[in-house]
Amino acid sequence: MKKLHILLVIILGLTLVACGPAQERISTNPEVASAKSQPTATQSQPVSDDMVRTDDQGAVEFSVQPLNLDSPGDSLTFEVSMNTHSVDLSMDLATLATLKADNGNSAQGVSWDGPLGGHHVSGKLTFPASNDGKPILDGATRLTLTIKNVDAPERIFTWELPK
Repeated sequence: MKKLHILLVIILGLTLVACGPAQERISTNPEVASAKSQPTATQSQPVSDDMVRTDDQGAVEFSVQPLNLDSPGDSLTFEVSMNTHSVDLSMDLATLATLKADNGNSAQGVSWDGPLGGHHVSGKLTFPASNDGKPILDGATRLTLTIKNVDAPERIFTWELPK
């Protein structure tokens, strides 16, 4: 009986050692050791978080950022990300989105280049920069993007524009 207890203790000990957290080997080579301890830097472009707007109504989290408000050209473009684990995101956001400025000008979305489907969807939502020959942003101090019927009746994203 005593031998059985000793055998069980040894098996239990080996199991705990085998299933325990892995330890990193310590290198005796100083070049390898210093390379492991130095953080690696990757170059990335700075992101302007002050223009990002979020909405987490329902089971879908939205993140929206205008890409070209300072120089719109023929279109106004927004980077849109949607994340969910329970809602089908196979819709054309351009048909659900409206852009309005506080000067009375507005536009319907014209294109959505994100994938139709999935649970983590990102893409560009584009609007014309003018409507009936009137630039949307002329004289505007506030811009509002409204997206309807994506697991919430309405999502509203607003930006203050420089004068």
